[in-house]
Amino acid sequence: MLAPPLCLNCPAALKKPNRPEIPRKTIYRLSIYLRCLQRLKTNGIRTVSSEGLSKVAGVKSTQLRKDLTYFGQFGTRGLGYDVDQLAHMITDLLGTSSLQPVVLVGIGNLGTALLSYKGFQEQGFEVVAAFDADARRLKDRKLPVPLHGMDELAEVLQAQHVKMAIISVPAVAAQEVANALVQAGITGILNFAPIVLVVPEDVMVSNVNLAMELENLSYFIQG
Repeated sequence: MLAPPLCLNCPAALKKPNRPEIPRKTIYRLSIYLRCLQRLKTNGIRTVSSEGLSKVAGVKSTQLRKDLTYFGQFGTRGLGYDVDQLAHMITDLLGTSSLQPVVLVGIGNLGTALLSYKGFQEQGFEVVAAFDADARRLKDRKLPVPLHGMDELAEVLQAQHVKMAIISVPAVAAQEVANALVQAGITGILNFAPIVLVVPEDVMVSNVNLAMELENLSYFIQG
């Protein structure tokens, strides 16, 4: 299982008003637990023990129980956790109980592929608009969402109440794009550009560097 994307300029914990301060690694594991619970629901399983869920998730049962203490005391001794209840609690904590609007900046090959990905909506996110510095050149390209120029960024974000964005532009343009997004009110960025972004402390960034992930795999496959 791959480690969560490294973010060198992000706070070590997630802090939301009226919510507990939860370490970033725990948030990542909660996302894993949620996917495991969704598979259990699909298979008609209504309850699961901490040992059973931890095995499916690939973590120690002690770690899972520690992670779930952020929800307080729940579960039934001898029966385990109610699958639907726990999934609902994690979804609510992660803020994905309803579709969250997201925008994507950079309509190159990667950006176009991301727009075609159906998994975002299945997991509670809806890409509502795309942006590109050369939107006029791309106006004839068939995209599943409206395409805008960067000059329309602030207007669209405000109208759609967007707080999250995906950056899929070349490294040379990524910081400028991040600056524009932050200025327009974005507080969460998923960054596919191979560069560490400099953002204010209250802006969360997750970096997805495919080359780094392959480097990690390369180390472990060497015989």
